[in-house]
Formats: sequence, structure tokens, C-alpha cells
Amino acid sequence: MENILETMDLTKTFKKVRAVDDVNIHVKRGGIYGIIGENGAGKTTILKIVSGLINASSGNFKLFGCESSRARSSGAFSKIGSLLEYPAMYPNMTAMENMKTKGLCAGFSDEKYLKGLLQLAGLEKVGKKRTKFFSLGMKQRLGIAMALIGEPELLLLDEPINGLDPQGIADVRNMLKRLVAEKNITILVSSHILEELFKIASSFAIVHKGKLIVEATKEEIQQQCGQYTEMIVGDTSKAKQALEEKNIGGVTYLDDNILHLDMDVDVAEVNFILADSRIPVTSIVEKKKSLEEYYFSIIGGGKNA
Repeated sequence: MENILETMDLTKTFKKVRAVDDVNIHVKRGGIYGIIGENGAGKTTILKIVSGLINASSGNFKLFGCESSRARSSGAFSKIGSLLEYPAMYPNMTAMENMKTKGLCAGFSDEKYLKGLLQLAGLEKVGKKRTKFFSLGMKQRLGIAMALIGEPELLLLDEPINGLDPQGIADVRNMLKRLVAEKNITILVSSHILEELFKIASSFAIVHKGKLIVEATKEEIQQQCGQYTEMIVGDTSKAKQALEEKNIGGVTYLDDNILHLDMDVDVAEVNFILADSRIPVTSIVEKKKSLEEYYFSIIGGGKNA
């Protein structure tokens, strides 16, 4: 399957801070690709660069097969729809009035077409209700519907579920699933909530402090979230020193004196090394790694890392 978007050593520096640092991602046509990272990880900056809103400091990207230097002249950017900030709309207008205003600017004024997009967003029955009375979730869905005007092939969404209640999250999630199923659109979406994005995306990039930590499919992450052994010790730093001196790998050192041992690590050998180093072990339990635990192990450490 072809890459609809590919970045090559993409870098963006603001003054002396590298917001994006040599990032290489590969977004295939069709499906949902998720960019995961905490606030300030570089997610929004990546989306702004590939949408043409800002220029990279160095590096390059290909959009629909076109080099970034030719993306605008070739019309590649016109194939993108985006919602990168808070949804922009006129608060005293209805949903349809906002759609017509955006459609007029984009050259798509057919009312039946615009109604179809509202139906896709689940907003076909809001009538004459002005958008200033919409819930945040309704505004997000209207913003996405407005971004779809013009039939883009690639949709960029920055934290679309941020601040939504559970029902709002479910509504946006279902809308994105419908978009892929009914319009065969490719969606590049950022979020700091891995567990929620894991419900809809098929491929992921995990970024941390501007760097790409891992790019993986859903299946590859599921394999990593397998069985492991949790060991509680008296002192994490001393345990790390003792095990590294013996070249023991496959161990993740977390906060609260917790070690996670991959299934191929010899637990008895680790226990012997720690006992020989006079480091107490108070618990050894086999567990299954959660998505949250996987994420923190990937970016390097516990929740306070």
C-alpha cells in the first residue's frame, strides 16, 4: 500500500528549542494513523508542517508522492482537510449556515452535499440551533464536517477529543470510523490518550520531546503488551546498577521501586543477582502490560519521567 505522507528527518526549531527533531513517519493510504505524545511533544508542529501552515527548519516530506517543495504548486495541499485548533465557526449561525459559508469559500455550495456531511457528523437534526449553544463535542464534529468540504483525501486532526465528556468522545470516535468506512479517507490524528486512540487507529507514531520514539502497527503494539514479570525491590537505582553490571537486558525500571521483566528474562537469575547484591525483593508477580505501561516504558521510565 502506498504512502500518502512520508516525512524524512523532519525538524523544526523555535529559537533554540527543537520542537520536532529528525522525525520520520510513514502514513499509508486508508485507515487512521495516530500520533501519540504528551503536551509539548511536537505533535501539533508536525501536523502544521505537513499541512503547509509552517515551514520545517530542515528535512523534507512527501505528500501524495510530491516533494514538499512542490506540494503547493502541484495542488497536493488542496487534497488536505484539517482541524488543528479550536473549531472556527460563527457562533450566531446554525450548523448549516456555517457549512454554507465555508462551502461558498471552497466552491462547494450544493445544499444536498453539505447536508450529507452534517448527517455524517450526526448533526442533521439540530435545526436552527445556533452553534454558540452547541456542546463542545457537537462543535468538534461540526468542525470536522467543515474540514471535509471539498472531499479531501487526507484529514488532519489535532487532539479532537481533548476536553470532551465520554459521550462526546464516543461520538467523535464513531464519526471517524464512519469516515474511513464510507469515504475511504485517510486520517492523521494526534492525541495524548493512547488507550482512546488505540480503539480506532491501525498505525502509530509515539513522539517524546520532539523525537520519534517508535513507529508501529496496532498488532505490533499488542504483541508488546504481553505477559511480563513485575518485581518489587528495595532500591531501583541499586537494582539497575547490579543488573547492568551483569549485562541483564529486557528490564524496565519504573517509579516506586518496580521492575518489569520481559518474558524471556530469567527471573531466577535476576533474583539471585539482587540477593547477592543485598537488594531486597518483596514481590514477584506475573502480569500483562497495559497500554499505559507500554507507553511509559517506551518513552523511558515511569509516569514522572
